[in-house]
Amino acid sequence: MSTETTATWFRCLSPRPAARIRLLCFPHGGGSSAAFRRWHALLPDHVELHAIEYPGHADRLLEPLVDDLARLADRACEAALPLLDRPFALYGHSLGALVAFETARRLEARGHTAVRLTASGMPAPHLVRPGTVHLGDDRAVLAELDRLGGVPPEVLEHPDLRELVLRTARADYRLAETYRSEPGAVLRAPVTTHRGLEDPELTEAEAAGWQLATSAETTHRTFPGDHFHPTTDPAPVVTALLTTLTGSAR
Repeated sequence: MSTETTATWFRCLSPRPAARIRLLCFPHGGGSSAAFRRWHALLPDHVELHAIEYPGHADRLLEPLVDDLARLADRACEAALPLLDRPFALYGHSLGALVAFETARRLEARGHTAVRLTASGMPAPHLVRPGTVHLGDDRAVLAELDRLGGVPPEVLEHPDLRELVLRTARADYRLAETYRSEPGAVLRAPVTTHRGLEDPELTEAEAAGWQLATSAETTHRTFPGDHFHPTTDPAPVVTALLTTLTGSAR
């Protein structure tokens, strides 16, 4: 895959050529690389952040949406390969946690093991519940978005923006709600889970289930806030990430 294509998939807002570790970030469903825009200023110079831009989202709007998570992970894996000339870690929030997990599996099959996967706001792969939000009408999808609080009300009040949000949200709900983990799928990389204390989408037991998704150690962290705490209050999340990555880039 060409460097140009890698740059299409993984966006680096603050290149750091001397960085000793790369952090590959995967946003929530309906989100984009912009979810991590505030993270760059919070990271030290030795960490370079690359955030994935899913097809059909943000400035890739004219590209077809991917309707199968395995195919999305296949393509993300290919795009990430040129970035793996130094140690790397993965972070994924909500839907992004599943995409990051499946991408990490494919990278390990290619001989590249992350120093850590951080899975935020999503049950362990084998505990992901089937859902039907993606099959509902517009009102049902909007009600779910409103429940989680991930979309500003002024966006939903604008007809064109609302249509765009519905298009991507429905497709991303489909990715998560039709996902089924492969039996026995286990990473070699260690895993850390992040959970917002007021997140209605993730119980403590569901987060703890990630221990079955790795043959290495698993750690768990909780944070104040709801499902979207990594976006609304990123500083504690980034601090926790750096703590788990200490020593990995030496």
